[in-house]
Amino acid sequence: MAKLRHRTPEPELMNDQEQADAYAQADFAEPHNYFVQLFAEYFPQKKPVKVLDLGCGPGDISCRFAKAHPESVVTGVDGAQAMLDAGVPILKKFGLGERVQLTYGYLPNVELPKDAYDTVISNSLLHHLDDPMVIWESIKNFGQSNSSVFIMDLMRPESSELAEQFVNMYAKDEPEVLRHDFYHSLLAAYTLEEVKQQLAKAHLNQLKTIAVSDRHLIVHGYLNKREV
Repeated sequence: MAKLRHRTPEPELMNDQEQADAYAQADFAEPHNYFVQLFAEYFPQKKPVKVLDLGCGPGDISCRFAKAHPESVVTGVDGAQAMLDAGVPILKKFGLGERVQLTYGYLPNVELPKDAYDTVISNSLLHHLDDPMVIWESIKNFGQSNSSVFIMDLMRPESSELAEQFVNMYAKDEPEVLRHDFYHSLLAAYTLEEVKQQLAKAHLNQLKTIAVSDRHLIVHGYLNKREV
C-alpha cells in the first residue's frame, strides 16, 4: 500500500454546471448539520451576528447556519458562478430572505458587503486551494479582533487505497460525479501536520487543529489581530 506523501491538486473552481447541480441537489443534511452542531460545541457562548462563509458553494451550510442562529446575517462568497446559480432554489427553500446573501468573488481579493465579520466559517474550501494561504489571509483580512473561526475540511488519507475505501464507505449510493469528486478531493486534501504548518506560517497559532473523524479535520479558535 503506497503512502500518499504529496497531495494531488484538483481544480480550484467548480464551474461545471452538471457538477454544480449535482452538489445542489444532493442531500448533505447530515454532514452540514454536523458542521453547524460542531460550531455550537466549540463556541457554546457565541452569538454570531456578522458571518462570513468562505467557499460557500450553493449555500446550503450558509442557510443552515443562519437558521440555527436567528440573530445572524450570513455572507457566502464563492468564485464559481455555477455553484452560486445552483444555490438559488436552496435559498428559496430555506426562505431566509435578506439574512443570507451569496456573493461572487475570488479570494482573497474580493469586495464584500461588510468590512469585517465577527464569525468566519468554511467547509471544504481548503483542499481546493493550490495556495492554502489564501484561506488564512482571507480570515485575517475579513475577521476582526476576537472573531470566532471555524474551518472544516477533509484530511488526506495515507494511501489511494484508503481513499477508495472511504468513497465506498461514505458515498456508495451517491451519483458518480460526487463519488469521483470525493475521491479526488481526498487526494487533494492536506494532512493535519500540513495545516498546522500553514497556520504557523500565517501567524495564526492561536487557532487549534484537530481531527474530528477518520477523514475530517477542523481549525477553530478566536482571531487575535494583535498577533497577525
